[in-house]
Amino acid sequence: MAGANDKTRFLREGLFAKYVVSLVGLVVFVLAVNGAMESWISYRATTTSLTDRLEDKAQATARQIEQSISELERQISRVTTASRDTLEKRRTDYAQLLQQVAVVSQLFQLNGDGREVLRVSRQSTTTGSNADLARDMRFTDAVARGVSYAPPYFVDHTPYMSISVAHSGFNAGVTVAEIDLSFLSEYLSDAQVGKVAFAYVVDPRGRVLATSSKGPDVGKDLSNLPQVAAAVAPGHQPDTSGTDFNGHAVLSAASTVPKLGWSVMFEQSTTQALMPIRDQLVRIALLIGMGLMVAILAGTLLARRMIIPITALRDGAHKLGEGDFSHRIDVHTSDELEDLAGQFNRMAGQIQETYSNLETKVEERTRDLAQSINELKVLEEVGRAVAASLDLDAVLPTIAARAIEITHADAVLIYGYDAEARRFNLVEANGIDKSAEGAHVTIEEGESILSDAAASGEPIAIADLDQATEQPLRDVAIEAGFHSVLVVPLVDQQGTLGSLVVLRRASGEFAASIIGLMRTFANQAVLAMRNARLFTEVDHKGRELAAAHETVQEQAAKLQEQTEQLKDWNKSLEERVATQLGEIERIRKLERFLAPQVAQLIASSDSPEGLLTSQRREVTVVFCDLRGFTAFTEATEPEEAMNVLREYHAALGKLIFKYEGTLDKYAGDGVMILFNAPIQFEDHTQRAVKMAVEMRETIGPLTERWRNRGHSLGFGVGIAVGYATLGQVGFEQRLEYAAIGSVTNLASRLCGEAQPNQIVVSRRVYGIVEPWVEARALDDLQLKGFNHPVLAMEILSWREEVENVVDAAAARRRG
Repeated sequence: MAGANDKTRFLREGLFAKYVVSLVGLVVFVLAVNGAMESWISYRATTTSLTDRLEDKAQATARQIEQSISELERQISRVTTASRDTLEKRRTDYAQLLQQVAVVSQLFQLNGDGREVLRVSRQSTTTGSNADLARDMRFTDAVARGVSYAPPYFVDHTPYMSISVAHSGFNAGVTVAEIDLSFLSEYLSDAQVGKVAFAYVVDPRGRVLATSSKGPDVGKDLSNLPQVAAAVAPGHQPDTSGTDFNGHAVLSAASTVPKLGWSVMFEQSTTQALMPIRDQLVRIALLIGMGLMVAILAGTLLARRMIIPITALRDGAHKLGEGDFSHRIDVHTSDELEDLAGQFNRMAGQIQETYSNLETKVEERTRDLAQSINELKVLEEVGRAVAASLDLDAVLPTIAARAIEITHADAVLIYGYDAEARRFNLVEANGIDKSAEGAHVTIEEGESILSDAAASGEPIAIADLDQATEQPLRDVAIEAGFHSVLVVPLVDQQGTLGSLVVLRRASGEFAASIIGLMRTFANQAVLAMRNARLFTEVDHKGRELAAAHETVQEQAAKLQEQTEQLKDWNKSLEERVATQLGEIERIRKLERFLAPQVAQLIASSDSPEGLLTSQRREVTVVFCDLRGFTAFTEATEPEEAMNVLREYHAALGKLIFKYEGTLDKYAGDGVMILFNAPIQFEDHTQRAVKMAVEMRETIGPLTERWRNRGHSLGFGVGIAVGYATLGQVGFEQRLEYAAIGSVTNLASRLCGEAQPNQIVVSRRVYGIVEPWVEARALDDLQLKGFNHPVLAMEILSWREEVENVVDAAAARRRG
């Protein structure tokens, strides 16, 4: 019965089971790895192919949407031409556009001031509402850019957006069209999206503008979906995976409509997309199952052929274990098992030969074991002494006494190392009088056996001191009757602590076991010394910590006091910041019509209102504009006209601020600049003329560049000097600093008479700047609004060398 149980256990837990399991595991591993690699490759290929198809559809749909919006923009632009100069013509065009384009729900016109003058829908027509939309982005963006697309909005879950187009001509107004975006869903039909996928369009805020039949509801906010968040985020790459509006995993592709910032999303359920992968996994599982059955059958057949020789080996080993060394194992398999049986038989013979000597060896081992037990007891006692006390005077005597007991030596010395004095001091002795005077009490570091052992970190044994080199410890030991010595260094990772010295009166080598045991004693002595030093350091640190605690309490009190002071300073700082913010706001308002440095001066003045109050003063007025600009605006697109004006104003603005002039107003291409108001300058006329010369030099290259673009434009300047009334004009919500008087009219008329790239000034202006300029006289001018002919001069150039000489002379006079 027992044999049957052993055989069953052998089949279940022995080599048979391991052999079968190993073969089965190998087959399953190979099939599983192959199946996993095929599944992974199929997964990558499937997801990549599907994602590419979705991305192609998304890009195609995005292009269609962009083309449809561009077509709407083109159709709306047709009703903004300058030829529609009456409300009736505009209303007729609006009504015709509503009939032709079904997605346009209503149109309304804003005049140049941003007020509504006409609104036309399919139900009604409204004129003269005069609603103020001057600050509406639909008006401001259209004026600045020519065309504006407002963000979408929803009315009863129906998406709408506004397209604003600026009219041709200067300050001609804007047409705003309200677009019903429901037509976007036509681009997301099932024929285009597919039966298993769905698509939707979201605005930059993640709201759904259009959807396919299986997609989310229109107006639903999907900004929390990871793929939508990635698509609408600026500069972020779209995610190819995410979750749909029901929380299911999907594969996703996105494409952006650049002009509008919308994102077209095409998605397909991951579950449906990976159906082929699941089928492949089922096939792999069936293949693994078949391989598992074949491997089990093959492993069983092979393992059963090993049972008979292995059973014979097991029975033979069992008999050898019971002491039957005469038994021999008979196996004939012509393989490693037969070699193993031969090794068993040879081992049985060897055991039988050595069995007779076993009892003698057991007795010797017993004596060695007793010695080892005694040594362990001594080490235990020493360890308890080290752990029980931090006093070296109590621990080191125990170590010395037990060292003599174990090694059967005649004396043991323990030295401590003084790193500052670089010497070894005797701290404990057993077998020699510790208080006796002699060279052994203090040994200087150098040519001594203690230094040699500490330097090497290894014990040094001298079997016969009579033959050793002369040194202090040798001479003292020989005089005391000792003839052999063992020095064990007391060292650890932190450095040298001393040495343990074992002395014997008899000569002879120290056994290796004794040296190893003394190493252990040395480690115990090192531990005791380190513990004692650590205790001393901890006690010292404790006293320092108590003193530091008192210091921290004092510092905490000071910190509390400083905190209160800081609160007061913060309150004062908040008041100063509020004052500075007020100053900054004043400067920001002033910089709308003054040079930055002038605005800073007014803001820092103690009474800035006095600088802007009404008063009469002599001023120099500069008026400049572009020749041929009116014809240019009628013949060119509004966007190009605005680009030219931006380049023109940017070039003039830098020079106005450079010469600290006051920009009075912009009127299309006309610009009026005041000098000597509100800040006074002695050389205001020189500043004005020099600025005009530099303006002409700056605008010259611009006119060449405009001419290369097909625009024939010139630059003219008129300058006059005289008295004018200065002050603020306007109303409470809109104030401007202005000059009123004939001098402004004269500068404007002179500018009108100027030819391209010509600077025309009054004779009084020329008389002031004559030393600095090259000029030529013009024929007397008959100007509108002036009863008598006006004497005028043309400024040809500014003479820099004269300016330098005059400035130097003025500096000498001031000095």
